[in-house]
Order: sequence, then C-alpha cells, then structure tokens
Amino acid sequence: MTTNNKQQYLVAFIMVTSLFFLWAFLHNINPILIPHLKKACTLTDTESAFIDSSVSLGYFLIALPAGWYMHKKGYKKGIQLGLALYCAGAFLFVPAASTRSYGFFLAALFVMASGATFLETVANPYITKLGDAATAASRLNLAQSFNGVGAFIAPLIGGKFILSGIEHSETELQQMTPDQLQQYLSFEAGTIKLPYIVIGAVVLLILLLFAFVKLPEIKETHSADAGSEFSTRVFRHMHFRNAVIAQFFYVGAQVCVGSFFIRFSKYTMNLGEKEAAFMWGSIAMVGFMAGRFVGTFLMRFIRPAQLLAAYAAISIALLAVAIVTKGNAAVYAMVAVPFFMSIMFPTIFALGIDGLGEESKIASSFIVMAIIGGAIFPVLMGQVSDANNGNIQLAYIVPLICFVVVGWFAFTQFKNKAVAVSAAGH
Repeated sequence: MTTNNKQQYLVAFIMVTSLFFLWAFLHNINPILIPHLKKACTLTDTESAFIDSSVSLGYFLIALPAGWYMHKKGYKKGIQLGLALYCAGAFLFVPAASTRSYGFFLAALFVMASGATFLETVANPYITKLGDAATAASRLNLAQSFNGVGAFIAPLIGGKFILSGIEHSETELQQMTPDQLQQYLSFEAGTIKLPYIVIGAVVLLILLLFAFVKLPEIKETHSADAGSEFSTRVFRHMHFRNAVIAQFFYVGAQVCVGSFFIRFSKYTMNLGEKEAAFMWGSIAMVGFMAGRFVGTFLMRFIRPAQLLAAYAAISIALLAVAIVTKGNAAVYAMVAVPFFMSIMFPTIFALGIDGLGEESKIASSFIVMAIIGGAIFPVLMGQVSDANNGNIQLAYIVPLICFVVVGWFAFTQFKNKAVAVSAAGH
C-alpha cells in the first residue's frame, strides 16, 4: 500500500468512525424520549413504548433495501443517503414539537432510524476494507468504541437539555386551567426543538464533508455462485435459526431494560427524571461500554456460549431483585444489568453465523432484522404496566423472560467454539 493510499484510508477511517456515534445516540436517547413525550403528549405506558417500536421497525423494514442500495451504488452513496435521512428525521422533530403530534414524532424517529440503518449497514463492512485484511477486526473494534461513547453520552445530553425536571402529579394537572395545561404541555414539547436542531445541523455538516471528501473506492469480488448466498435455505441450519430467535428476544430485553428505567426509578424510589437520566448514562451505559472490553478479555479463557449463559443467568437474577425489592436495591440492581447485556448481541451474532461460509452474508441480514424484537416487547411491557395500574416494576417480568430465552440459546451452543466478537453494534 502506498503512502498516499494509507493517508486516504486514514481519513476515510476517521470519517466513517464518526458514524458509529450517530446510531448509538439514536438508540440510547430513547430512555429520555419515552418519559419526556409521555408527559408532553399525555401518553400511557403502552403508547410511549411505540417510540422504541418506531426505531426498531425502521431497522426491520430498511435493512435489506439498505444492503441492496449499497451493493448497487457503493459505500459512499450509501453513507450519503443514510446521513440525509438521519438529518431530515432530526429536523422533523421541530414541527412535531410545534404541533405536539405524537404521530409526527414517531414518523421523525422512523426517518432517523432509516438513516441509521443505512449507516450501520454500510459502515461495518466498509471499515473492515480500509486497510489490510489481517487487521480488519482490530479496526472494527476501534470504530465500535465510538458506539459505546454514544451509548453513555446520549442519556446525559438528553437528561441535561431535553428533560425539564418539572414533574406534576395527576392531581396537580387536574387542578390546572385548560390554558395553563396547554401552556405546560407546549413548554415540555418545545424543549426538544433546540437539541434536535443541533443534531440535524451536525449531521448536515458531516454529510457535506462526505460529499466533498474523496473516499477510497472498494472493488468487491464475487464468486460465480454468489447468487446462492441470498437464499432462505440458510434457515436449514439449526444454530442459525436459534440465533435469530435469541437475538429477537435479546434486543427486546435490551430495549425494555433501558426505555422504562426513568419510570422505574420514579416508581421504586421516587428518583427525579434528571437524576435517573444521569444515573443511566453515567453508570449503566458506562458499565455497558466497559462490559464489552471485559467480556472480550474473558473470552480468551471462557467459551463464548458459556460466558453468554452465565451473563444471562446473572441478568435474570438482577431483574428478579429489581422486581421484588424497593429503593436503592431495586434501582442499583437494574443499573448493573447493562454490564452483563454488553456481550449478548455480538456473541449471539458470532455463534449464529459460525461455520456458514458464504451464507453468512444473508444470515447476518436476518440476524440484524431480528431487532424487530425491540419494537414488540416494550409495547408488551407497557401493556403489563397499564393493566396493573401503572406498575412498571412488575412489567420488568417481560425482559426477565427474554433473558431466559437468551440463556436457552447459550446452553444449546456449548459445543460451538466461535470466539469472534466484532459485530457489536447494539
């Protein structure tokens, strides 16, 4: 590789790595948006869960079209389209807040998620090709660290600039005049405008940079029977089928645990929304990021399936404590869960595609599409809460059951020796 090529690859690597922060931010701002829009749009727990559903549905519907577009148009155009959609979705939050329309907010989130799907579909494989194949995994792991940064920064930014800290009781709201109530709700909805204008502007700047900076063109090579790669016959592999099921339940659990944490903290120990948001970002999500490094280290000595089983069991135990206790014990048990969730997505991914060869490409697409679980289980969790007079603590039985399924999958894979954990995008 020439010196010029190395410099070109370095610039491309830095620019593409910045994208990892964007989809991490989208996923991890939801625990802020759910309680915030619940107030601003006067929603039930079930209705507020559609925030997660909108994002997950975007991934589910756009994953395959994004892969097709990348295949036809190349990496750079895929990135540009993803950034354009992400930017458009962010700016749509402004009219959504002005009209205080929950449907408008969901549409804006869907557009942002569609853009993030393009970015995630393109960035992971592109990073692996920006240099020598022997160092592809280390490049991807380095880029993935920005995913972890986004995971803990999003709740901190959201807690600081979106949540007002004003939490009226039902009685106080009922005592307001219609004009006072509308003024309060409009104020709550309006706090979301400036942060998303800034987000849209930053993404627009990144889009302009990608438009004017020349990125290395990657020439792909295809085997003669490449068409056979994209066949649903891949489902004949039992370990792959089980991985799709496990990923469906895992992503559902991940989204459930984080999305209702602020509500959970208020319910179990009367913790304010700003304090809960700070705790989630500064402790839980830092633990999530640290857990990936610790888990990767432990896999040098422990088989991935065995570590996955142990982490699933610990997560089940922590959620059980969170469900049956009150106060600090419940909240800190919940805060500990993300550390043990951290390895689950990439480990299920690696075990699911192990030994599939050329079929791993289509298998990867289906495993990624399994994140639709993040659209379904939060709604189910909201329904459990609403059916029990807003008992969000009891509703955490939903992610607990999801982790049972993850543990079952891990147990079925004890003989699988896969150790690659470089696909950690969630």
